[in-house]
Amino acid sequence: MKVALVTPAPPRSRAGNRATAARWSRLLRAAGYQVDILEQWGADDRSYDLMIALHAWRSASSIAAFSRRFPGRPLIVVLTGTDIYHFQHTHPEETQASLHRASALIGLHDHVAQDIPSTYHARLHIVHQSAQPLPASYPGPSVRRFTLCVVGHLREEKDSLRAADAARLLPAESRIQIIHAGRSHTPDWALAAQAQMRDNERYSWLGEVSQTVIRRLYARSQAMVISSLMEGGANVVSEACVAGLPVIASDIPGNTGLLGQDYPGLFPAGDSAALAKLMARFESDLALRAALTDRCCAQARRHTPEAERAGLLAVIHGASL
Repeated sequence: MKVALVTPAPPRSRAGNRATAARWSRLLRAAGYQVDILEQWGADDRSYDLMIALHAWRSASSIAAFSRRFPGRPLIVVLTGTDIYHFQHTHPEETQASLHRASALIGLHDHVAQDIPSTYHARLHIVHQSAQPLPASYPGPSVRRFTLCVVGHLREEKDSLRAADAARLLPAESRIQIIHAGRSHTPDWALAAQAQMRDNERYSWLGEVSQTVIRRLYARSQAMVISSLMEGGANVVSEACVAGLPVIASDIPGNTGLLGQDYPGLFPAGDSAALAKLMARFESDLALRAALTDRCCAQARRHTPEAERAGLLAVIHGASL
């Protein structure tokens, strides 16, 4: 079966959609599929037996063209965080059209159904993203500093400097340092991160770095902070769980859909004071640290490549019937 895997993120991009497309192409090729990763597909382009389109709104023209040319062929649409929590409200016609044309929908966290119309629930399938364990040779956290990592591009949806702002509110005796890896989406975000580094001794921004550097950052961190205002099911949460790294997360569906509604490491999105209080408690409270670590490690079995491939193949087989 020839598969068109459409993602709006260009080659060599480290955007989450591109990483998902690259990982899925490897999983599908290992299962015997022929896969091309495309930024878009038009009605005059090469024929495929199946399309998987990441992003209902950004890939809407490819979805529409494939549906018109091959109305009987399976068409799977993957719902991103901005699809669910932004574009279905700001651009409802295009987004809903993509959902309507889909043979099947994939969501990346367990609470997606709460935020899409019930009309589409029967088509919705949840596939949890996977990650590889860290090499045993990587050194662990330093005893001299207490590192909390933030991994994600600097953009509004990520509320990217929330951990930096919260770090300013920590007590003087705290050893917490925020290490942030991710590309700035705009010059203004870069300027804001640089300003934080100039007058916030607890914050360091690495910029865009390789996956190897990120994995080494996981190994030397005591926890990850994910402060997003909207998420479709961030792969960094999967990576943290597989790495045995506890997560401190904003209380939004994209995070609770992976970590659980009763996860004890949640804070109200956008609340620097609440985040600072939780970070300080995490630093000083060994019981909380152990509880978050245990909860994240327990989730790791859902994020293996084998589980992700099985979930993806089940959706494809169902859509192909």
